[in-house]
Amino acid sequence: MDQSFDFTSYNNIKRLSEEELTELWGKYFQDKTQKFVRDALIIQYIYLIRYVVGRVKVTLPATISIEDIAGYGVEGLINAIERYSPQKNTRFETYALIRIRGAILDRIRAQDFLPRSVRKKIKDIKNAQETLKQELGRIPTTTEVANYLDMDPDKVNQLLSEDTTMTSIYEKKGNSDDSMEIIDTIQDTNKLNPQEQMEEKNIKQQLEKALRRLPERERVIMVLYYQENMTLKEIGATLNMSESRVCQLHAQSIMKLKNILSEDRTERLRKSIVS
Repeated sequence: MDQSFDFTSYNNIKRLSEEELTELWGKYFQDKTQKFVRDALIIQYIYLIRYVVGRVKVTLPATISIEDIAGYGVEGLINAIERYSPQKNTRFETYALIRIRGAILDRIRAQDFLPRSVRKKIKDIKNAQETLKQELGRIPTTTEVANYLDMDPDKVNQLLSEDTTMTSIYEKKGNSDDSMEIIDTIQDTNKLNPQEQMEEKNIKQQLEKALRRLPERERVIMVLYYQENMTLKEIGATLNMSESRVCQLHAQSIMKLKNILSEDRTERLRKSIVS
């Protein structure tokens, strides 16, 4: 499938019903060599790329084009479709959003949008910072770094602000085999105690079970609104629906979830009394 496309054409795409989409997935799982079936799935889930691109582009340098970002997103969507399995017990939309965002960031991370001369100066500044840190026993000031390199302090700040290199949280700190990944050195200040973790796990399980009882479209709205932090207007644009209709379905979903959770609690209470 061509990885360049116009998002504005998404509104002209015929959206499949839940039953039709399930049937399409069934065909793909039966024979993944049928590329036209995979491409049909890609078309149905292009709205996920549009959402991720909208969120990611605001944090990236202006030199990166939307077309490039979208192309990287297509790669992530294709990867998600090819790797997805219902046995993962994870909704495809949730799984795909992670893959799409990861593909975009990985491709951007692999590129360097600064001229080589500027990148060299930034490297010199960082080397000077490390050298002075060892000599002074503390983090050097910008003025100290500038004096060390015979540069203007404002120039040092300017160059450092242009450093757009993206670091993966899975990169290792150090070169040895036993070096820790960056993610392992980040302190989780919001970590729950064992009892709180168990309670949160139970709540999540109850919500996931309740969400599975909602119609497909309502489940998507709930995921996009609460998990992906999209506004009702953004969800409407993504699903080709009016904001008022999304608001109506959202309200219906809340009421249904309350009823489902209430029924589950009543049933658990009844069973505990009987036993």
